[in-house]
Amino acid sequence: MLKSLVEEIYKIIMKRKVLILGGGGFIGSAIARILSKREKYDITIADNFHHNQDDEIFTHFILENSIKLFKADFTEKSSYDLLDKHYDDFYMLASMIGVNNTLENPHEIIRVNTALISNSLEWVKNNSVKNLLFTSTSECYSGTIDKFGYKVPTNEEIPLCIDPIDHPRFTYAVTKMLGESGFLNYSRVFGFNCKIIRYNNIIGPKMGFGHVIPHLVERFIDGESPFKIYGGDQTRAFCGIDDGALGTIQAMECEDAKHEIFHIGNDVEITIEDLVKETGRYFHYKGNYEIAPTYPGSVSRRCPDLTKARKILGFNPKIDWKEALKETLDWYVNYYKENPNKRFFEGPNKFYK
Repeated sequence: MLKSLVEEIYKIIMKRKVLILGGGGFIGSAIARILSKREKYDITIADNFHHNQDDEIFTHFILENSIKLFKADFTEKSSYDLLDKHYDDFYMLASMIGVNNTLENPHEIIRVNTALISNSLEWVKNNSVKNLLFTSTSECYSGTIDKFGYKVPTNEEIPLCIDPIDHPRFTYAVTKMLGESGFLNYSRVFGFNCKIIRYNNIIGPKMGFGHVIPHLVERFIDGESPFKIYGGDQTRAFCGIDDGALGTIQAMECEDAKHEIFHIGNDVEITIEDLVKETGRYFHYKGNYEIAPTYPGSVSRRCPDLTKARKILGFNPKIDWKEALKETLDWYVNYYKENPNKRFFEGPNKFYK
């Protein structure tokens, strides 16, 4: 009995203490689910819970796994007083995201994301954090590809560039560039290890509604015909959420990665036309397609070079994009069946002058 008690105390002491800021969101909750299946983690989720706040499944998951929960607005500095003073790993995922948000609420994108970054930097400076991972985006270099013709698939050495600076579409990327610089430089000055992840089109259930796949679902359900393919010749590489979350954890826990940047995604490049027509097959669509203009500011090609992530992290995405797409479509179709009157998409043409 004494031996088992000592073993339990040892397990508690040796657990890796993890903070996931933004852990109620799409990728943050996926990271929490993976970590919860392993015994060595003491997990804390901090979020304003704009997502998952009324989700019974998520609530059950939190309770079942004894996860600590802090619900607060972390754009307010005082919210950080809720947190402990020491964490082994700090996943900084919290941000305001979504193409529609950038176009309709660019001022809020700047306010919210800048506040989250600034407050987190100051909190880390004054507390004990061994490892910090900041999640960024491939949109940080979208202008470099289109403006200067950089190689696709694209590696982590690419210079960051957006163009034009005044376009609201790029407010999200600007804040992520701030975060990359901020966390890397604070880490060198204040002595914590920092890693940057640039996500490349992570998809899956509950990914939000301001993205291309949820928009496609709404339009197919609404019976659009002929079905317009906006920017059909543009390319992307879609990565399933489980691969994306696992790659993030691998980056956080890699001892050989210090102050490094990694591209996390899939490196199978497809056209938007491929994506739309595969979605059409899912819906048994028999009508015609029509090529149409794309969102303003949308990059022509995007696909990550995963050489560095494979070599250093052992990251290797296993989920085929069609499999990830089907899982995503299944969830959104079921959502709209249960919520038939909810619609989020108003169309790219809304944003054209």
